[in-house]
Amino acid sequence: MTVTSTSDSMTAEAPTAVYLDYQATTPVDPRVVDVMLPWFSERFGNAHSSQHAFGAQAALAVEVARGQVAELIGAQAREIIFTSGATESNNLAIKGAARFARRHGKGDHIVTFETEHKCVLESCVALADEGVRTTVLKVGADGLVDLEALAEAIEDDTVLVSAMAVNNEIGVVQQIAEIGRLCRERGVLFHTDAAQAAGKIPLDVEAMSIDLMSVSGHKLYAPKGVGVLYIRRRPRARLLAEIAGGGQERGARSGTLAVPLIVALGVACEIASQEMAQEHGRLIELRRSMLDQLQKKVPDLVVNGDMEQRIAGNLNIGFPDIDVLALMRALDDVAISTGSACTSESVEPSYVLQALGLPRSVSAGSIRIGIGRFTTQSEIDYAARRIAEAVAAQRGGQEAAAQ
Repeated sequence: MTVTSTSDSMTAEAPTAVYLDYQATTPVDPRVVDVMLPWFSERFGNAHSSQHAFGAQAALAVEVARGQVAELIGAQAREIIFTSGATESNNLAIKGAARFARRHGKGDHIVTFETEHKCVLESCVALADEGVRTTVLKVGADGLVDLEALAEAIEDDTVLVSAMAVNNEIGVVQQIAEIGRLCRERGVLFHTDAAQAAGKIPLDVEAMSIDLMSVSGHKLYAPKGVGVLYIRRRPRARLLAEIAGGGQERGARSGTLAVPLIVALGVACEIASQEMAQEHGRLIELRRSMLDQLQKKVPDLVVNGDMEQRIAGNLNIGFPDIDVLALMRALDDVAISTGSACTSESVEPSYVLQALGLPRSVSAGSIRIGIGRFTTQSEIDYAARRIAEAVAAQRGGQEAAAQ
């Protein structure tokens, strides 16, 4: 797919290949690339060498980016810590908060949900060896959190609740403000993995009572390899650092900062702030078009997850009794994903879809369609036709084999 500006990308010509996997990663916006490139060679200073002009220039650029990220989520610039991505940020938030609490005798219990990203769930598993208990709550058939169940799960020694703002597979948007309010009332830290939310839905760490928030650059049209952990200062969220070293990033994350990537992330956040509302409406229309076309051609398809509480660019659908691996092979010119763990010759339903209680015939035949900034109507039309054709061809083959 050729990456152009949104306004220039609308074309009636059928594409030769279509990228619809925007929840997996996004292309770097050309406007971001333009701002980032000089920081690789022309302005190459180490941001921690501020005693000379080269370093001071880099340090200033980092602080500008810090402010741009903070503006997107309603934070203060000094509450933004740069990391390598949301996986590192999630590990730092969860392990760091739990270890600080245990060291100071403040509790040893975490609450999270079965549909969280693997790096959240695995961080909790790793902490079990240190004596930290984790309660993993179920979600509803729509993928949404039960606030009453969460309230009951919080104990006197609970130190942290971790709830994903937007699910990476089914795109559902959790009641983040309500979860944050509950945690604040109970004196518990609230962490949210916002990798799929930042730049796509409005976020405000103050209004939503968020103490820790993870963001990933490559989910919002910045490069891979850069992310953010927001750490609240008042009331202060205290962590133990995961990486030892020179004490950079206010002691939370040592290591030389990747200035070009950080500059890129800052610009990407600024663009998202300016264009989010308009882009939301455009993506809603593209998603509606995709779903309408598929439902007309494949009437028995199932939409996985709540359709109202959902980001605009996500569609997760199941085709009953379809071999999704064969379907993916047939769609070599349409980039979508299964949301499942693929092995050599089989696809197991993802743990997220299993958590919704879907029949295996649906969960094993589900695909995730991710629509984004550079998706066009002609790409939607082409992909909808190709997906429907592939489903029909497989079912026709099944019927022929049965006769």
